[in-house]
Parts: sequence; structure tokens; C-alpha cells
Amino acid sequence: MNTRQVRKLAGEDLFRHALMLLGRRALSASELRTKLARKAALAEEVEGILLRLKELGYLNDAQFAESYAAVRRDSGSFGKQRVLRDLRLRRVSAGIAEKAVGTAFENSDESLLILAWLKRKFKAVDLAEHLQVEKNLASAYRKLRYAGFSSAASIKVLKQFGERADELADSDLPEEREEQ
Repeated sequence: MNTRQVRKLAGEDLFRHALMLLGRRALSASELRTKLARKAALAEEVEGILLRLKELGYLNDAQFAESYAAVRRDSGSFGKQRVLRDLRLRRVSAGIAEKAVGTAFENSDESLLILAWLKRKFKAVDLAEHLQVEKNLASAYRKLRYAGFSSAASIKVLKQFGERADELADSDLPEEREEQ
């Protein structure tokens, strides 16, 4: 059991702590608020520090969301829906998150992102041969959906590799189809 006392900070010490947190990792205003609330000797100081950081330009949820979405898009690891979900988990407001994700993905072809994702994730196997097996096709579809790619675009790309890709939208689980 952890009984260690957290050293509480006030005033400029709390402000320096906020700067240190932002220097380590980009945070949304809500994430920073939570972290500062744990360390603040006086809870009233937290909002003042957040306002000061916003005025200085160190804390901006819109810039954070735009940067976060662009990095996730460029990495090719995540689709639009996953980035949106992750921003919501980071407690960025829905409007800001949707605008940032929309801007980041507006000139992206989701089919090309999916194809690149598949080639990267399945580089050790012959993708066309691997996806001919129904359970592998279903597994790839589920992984694409979890990565945040839309169902329609995922099926469209998977059709290139397996003729049964159309059935994936009806049921994500191949075991259910086999039992019927």
C-alpha cells in the first residue's frame, strides 16, 4: 500500500510544476487541470494557473488536437475514428476534436491509408494468400476497425484480397457464421 504523501505546491511552485508537466508531454487543458489539482495546496489556484498558461500560449486545446491528429495520421497507424476516440479520452471537447480530426484527414485517402496499414502489419506474410482464409480476413477487418478505419473503406480494400469481404459488415465474428 502506497502511503507516501504528495508534496503540495502553491503559487509559483505550482506554475513551474505545470510548465514542467507541459515540457515533458503535450497535455490537454483538462489533463493538466487534473494533474495540477493533485499537487495544489489550494484548489482555487489551479484555474488561475491554467488561464495564465493559456494567455502565454503554452496551453491550447485546439493546437494540441491538431498536432495530435496530424501525428497520428502521418504515422499511418490510426484511422479517423480512432484518433477522434483518443482525443475524447484525452478530454478534448468534442467540437475541437472533430474539427482537428476533420482538418487532419480531409486530404487523406482512407483506402490508401488502409492498404499501407495492411502491408505494414502483415509484411511477414503474403497478404493476398493470407487474407484468402476467412478467419484471417475477419481478423484483419476487426483490427482495421479497432485502428479507427471506417467499415465501408475497410471492406472496400479487403475485397481486393478476399471475395467474402462483403459478409464482414453483417457479422464481425466468423464463428457465428460457421455455427449457422
